[in-house]
Amino acid sequence: MSETTHDGGVAVTAAPSPDEGLTAAQLAARYGLAVSGARPSLAEYVRQLWGRRHFILAFSQAKLTAQYSQAKLGQLWQVATPLLNAAVYYFIFGLILKASRGMSHDVYIPFLVTGVFVFTFTQSSVMAGVRAISGNLGLVRALHFPRASLPVSFALQQLQQLLFSMLVLFVVVIGFGSYPDLSWLLIVPILALQFLFNTGLALIMARAGAKTPDLAQLMPFVMRTWMYMSGVMFSIPVFLADQPRWLANVLQYNPAAIFMDLMRFALIEGYGAGNLPAHVWAVAGGWAVLFALGGFVYFWKAEERYGRG
Repeated sequence: MSETTHDGGVAVTAAPSPDEGLTAAQLAARYGLAVSGARPSLAEYVRQLWGRRHFILAFSQAKLTAQYSQAKLGQLWQVATPLLNAAVYYFIFGLILKASRGMSHDVYIPFLVTGVFVFTFTQSSVMAGVRAISGNLGLVRALHFPRASLPVSFALQQLQQLLFSMLVLFVVVIGFGSYPDLSWLLIVPILALQFLFNTGLALIMARAGAKTPDLAQLMPFVMRTWMYMSGVMFSIPVFLADQPRWLANVLQYNPAAIFMDLMRFALIEGYGAGNLPAHVWAVAGGWAVLFALGGFVYFWKAEERYGRG
């Protein structure tokens, strides 16, 4: 393209660019470009996560090994910590406050220790989930992988820790007269349902913690309140017998109480089905599916925002 100048010369101007006037989205579509780190479809995200299953397992095992590497007793603290907590709770609630009402000594101690171990599983999964993204920003920003791998790995780490601790729990339960029988087979589905619930909760807290890192400072108070409301140290229907029935129902149907009661029923001979709320297995399954699926979708929706400051 040319035009005549004022002195009679000819000036040549460049032809307009074919990209002129196109938006960024139109330019990307024209040249086949995609957004870096864009969120994949849900099905593709599940496929990617399954492809990282070996990383998830190895990462959880490495974290578990390193957790107590600086302590002289090492991984014995996995067992010692909940046992010490149970001892403190027994002294305060069992001996001083008489929270064992309605239960014999041989039932209350396994009842309390089981509750502490099972609730600690959920508590640790939540606390690890809060820091799953915010505490691993270097990894998140350096490598491309489905971010759900981190909270899932941390929940798996807590499951492995619980399985190690269960050996001591078995000793305590047997020591107080509850011997293995067919009901102990229920431990497998109970732990599977609780793991699904914990994983979903960890995914929810991971997204919340990535946006608000200060949440990690608040959660210990939330978890302590939840523990006191879930019947870790006392039987909810017995302890609240003089309160409105709806209050006992609300507390007894909360997921932490549901999983503790199921585990107590499976392990403790003197803790019969009469201590369980109605439809307890359906409720446990409902909590597990609701949080596992809901938490996964909730976390996936923010996939492209993790680690971006």
